[in-house]
Amino acid sequence: MDLSYLTNNWNYPTDIRFGINRINELADVCIELGLSAPLIVTDPSLAQLPMIDDALTNCQQAGLDCAIFSEIKSNPTIDNIDAGTAAYQRGGHDGVIAFGGGSALDAGKAIALMVGQHGSLWDYEDVADNWRRVNAKVIAPLIAIPTTAGTGSEVGRAAVITDPTQHLKRLIFHPKMLPKIVILDPQLTVNLPAHLTAATGMDALSHALEAYCAPNFHPMAEGIALEAIRLIKEHLPIATSNGEDLIARSQMMVASTMGATAFQRGLGAMHALAHPLGALYDSHHGLLNAVLMPYVIVANRSAIEPRIERLARYLQLPDSSFDGFVQWIISLRQQLSIPHTLTEMGIVDCDTKRVAQMAAVDPSAASNPIGFSADQYQEICRCAINGDYLNCKGTQ
Repeated sequence: MDLSYLTNNWNYPTDIRFGINRINELADVCIELGLSAPLIVTDPSLAQLPMIDDALTNCQQAGLDCAIFSEIKSNPTIDNIDAGTAAYQRGGHDGVIAFGGGSALDAGKAIALMVGQHGSLWDYEDVADNWRRVNAKVIAPLIAIPTTAGTGSEVGRAAVITDPTQHLKRLIFHPKMLPKIVILDPQLTVNLPAHLTAATGMDALSHALEAYCAPNFHPMAEGIALEAIRLIKEHLPIATSNGEDLIARSQMMVASTMGATAFQRGLGAMHALAHPLGALYDSHHGLLNAVLMPYVIVANRSAIEPRIERLARYLQLPDSSFDGFVQWIISLRQQLSIPHTLTEMGIVDCDTKRVAQMAAVDPSAASNPIGFSADQYQEICRCAINGDYLNCKGTQ
């Protein structure tokens, strides 16, 4: 099948090279940015796969002094970033290639930020105007290559990094953390297992859905989110059931990037809860968002019902009511074998009070359609543990 019609270059929100087998352009992209010794930042599992070895060989054959750093946890920590920064400096590198899922991309962005700074990573946490402390002139040039269709971190200006001492996730932000060039190659996602395809795809849905529901005025982001949700509805089930379907893989990769582009409008309670749950229980971020999704939607009902009904009509759901939309989410999760509760994820002895207190002050909470209190977040968390989404009112 000729899929060349899918190949294109975009410049929103950064320089994006989209198409099958465009990974073969990696060395040319490095040279275009003036790099001679890039550091590939990836995760330990991916580092063992042929795609990383092929990328390394591609760069070395072009005369680039390229190396690999892969000491990254699934929820990357400050220790991982410090080790990557040291590897960059020790190897005399001049740029970063962040290659992998959200963890590798976030780690790569944080390493690119830190290679020329003199403070701690936490000095640049996204609080007040901390980002102004950064010496922007020494941020390393960054190329991002996602291998999942989920986080959309390739078009983000922030990285989520775990603080293991405080057991929480911190957001590191700077405008120049946005990658210089992104290579979106759907072929790289073909071998992603079905359960990860489903979890990362639902993560993309959570980004687009929360961006769509956020109260901030941003019509462009709202439109991008709307179309991203439609693409996910049409193509995530196919990509999960048949990983070799390159059309579905392509559309999911686009939808993931669109979701992350849209959430500059804001996120919400799904992410506000997923961040502390991920930090405390080391759980998969995308899967957490997938499990939390119906509970948060129902809790937000009073603020989003007309908007959700409009979305349901756009998606051409058989039942375009609010309840019909929620039922579509439930059915989609069942189709993708997504757990219905946090308990089914293995989060059994959940400290709901602590999670709720952390959620209430998480940066994502600020753009939720309703300003939930810690008590309300605790009730939503309890509903997600017990599986009672129908009565999840966000109140005690």
